[in-house]
Amino acid sequence: MNAPVDFKAIEGMFRREYKQIEVKFEPEYAAAWTYLNPSGAPCFNLGLLDELRAHDEAIEANGGRLLHEGDLRQIRYYVVASKTENIFNFGGDLALFVRLVKSRDRDALAHYARLCVRNMYSRICNYNSPMTTISLVQGEALGGGFETVLSSNVIIAERCARMGMPEILFNLFPGMGAYSLLARRLGMRRAEEMILSGRIFTAAELHEAGVVDILVDDGFGETAVYDYIRSNERRRNGMQAVFSCRQHFHPVTYDEMLNITNVWVDAAMRLEEKDLKLMTRLVTSQLRRIRCGAAASTPAAATPEKAMPKSVEMPEGVQYAFA
Repeated sequence: MNAPVDFKAIEGMFRREYKQIEVKFEPEYAAAWTYLNPSGAPCFNLGLLDELRAHDEAIEANGGRLLHEGDLRQIRYYVVASKTENIFNFGGDLALFVRLVKSRDRDALAHYARLCVRNMYSRICNYNSPMTTISLVQGEALGGGFETVLSSNVIIAERCARMGMPEILFNLFPGMGAYSLLARRLGMRRAEEMILSGRIFTAAELHEAGVVDILVDDGFGETAVYDYIRSNERRRNGMQAVFSCRQHFHPVTYDEMLNITNVWVDAAMRLEEKDLKLMTRLVTSQLRRIRCGAAASTPAAATPEKAMPKSVEMPEGVQYAFA
């Protein structure tokens, strides 16, 4: 918490231009924002993961402090959101997974998984600083996208949002935090039911289940973030301490996440050709969603159901969203 400040590391931290994330600091709220803006498919490709690690590592190394207009400021809130319309993030880089499994490159697959875990674990630990982390979901968060959402202290979702873990469709499971984080929120049995169902849940369903903390109407997500910050300012210190207690009462350890990741890598290397073909089909669907994004933009008066793509029947009755 009281680590010495590396001024060289934090100077210009929020002025740096990235290719796949957008960052900003709002001094009036002491809030840092990171918007996911991946190139290509809306997933966690290696470039996006590297940029997140570089940015967050500087925050973590200095206890959540930064230089703003010459003054040393403490980040009190760290919000993760998305710049992709109707999509938070679709999770793992399926195209990369297919290539690595086919080439039997276990080491490269393990490297990708460990990079995901390093990003996730820093957020789970609040970057070793007195800050509250917030996930703002204004679209679909699937697989690793949902895992990222779950890594925050507070989840705010618009009604149009949908979240789930469809990995079971292609005979895999979400291995970078879903089991650990869902089991601590809902219990092990319910977490396994969700993971094995492959279902995509509405924000309202997850709010009722206790996964989503704040449910708001479409278009009011960012307003809800600012309302949350203002309404909790007087108890901010105590609230952040309570959130920190979660990691003492029922800690998610780095070793636990790495061990589960190893299980994931082993399972991925056992995938069969039919599984890889389905993964490739899902990648094609993701890219089509991006290409058709502008044409598919939903009018303000449209209902959340109309904003979402159609679903198609998949193996064993599970549904997945396709454009």
